[in-house]
Amino acid sequence: MNHTSHPSGTPTVPAAPAAPTAPGVRQAQKQQTRRALLDAALGLLEQQNLSGLGVREVTRAAGMSPAGFYRHFPDLSALGVVLVEESLANLHDMFRAVFAESGGAEQLIDRAVEVIAAHVREHRAHVRFLARERHGGVREVRGAIAAELRSFAEEVAAAPAVRQVTEGWPAEDVRMLAELYVDRMVSTAAAFVEASPEEGERIARTVRLQLRLISTGSRHWNGS
Repeated sequence: MNHTSHPSGTPTVPAAPAAPTAPGVRQAQKQQTRRALLDAALGLLEQQNLSGLGVREVTRAAGMSPAGFYRHFPDLSALGVVLVEESLANLHDMFRAVFAESGGAEQLIDRAVEVIAAHVREHRAHVRFLARERHGGVREVRGAIAAELRSFAEEVAAAPAVRQVTEGWPAEDVRMLAELYVDRMVSTAAAFVEASPEEGERIARTVRLQLRLISTGSRHWNGS
């Protein structure tokens, strides 16, 4: 074996090559970097819309170079769609919590308001993102939100509390009622995001009346 001589005459042994990173560690590092990008974007989107955000802003906030972004997402629209999936996965839990249990209309309404308020407290940034982008300027993100909300409406339409009221209704009328519930709950969550405690109480009273109106109307609906 050849050794390189040190100026003092003592031979030096070449350093051993660094051990390769295990696949599991690489995957964990990749997920960590991806998470950092998502969190950075979500933080920035509390103050602006996705259409006004730049890759450099996101990577700067995440502490990496712009080139690193493209190893995880082809563009900001793709990142936005992932944030939609995350945000609506949380929202999905909210809908389940409201409609999963049995009970009368008043119980359902009270539970809905409580669950929405609690959801906003726990997932404020995600709810704000959905509220901004639901009718925003990025088509892919807007479409992803609309598709998920249609899926929610289908789930609400199949919930026991709704089926009990809509027995014998045409399918399109059942869907219309479910969409009314979904739209009111999503709009209420968006209103809670920016509300002060006093405003929150007013919003809660208003949405209780709105949901009661929908519930009363549905019990007397004769079909389209």
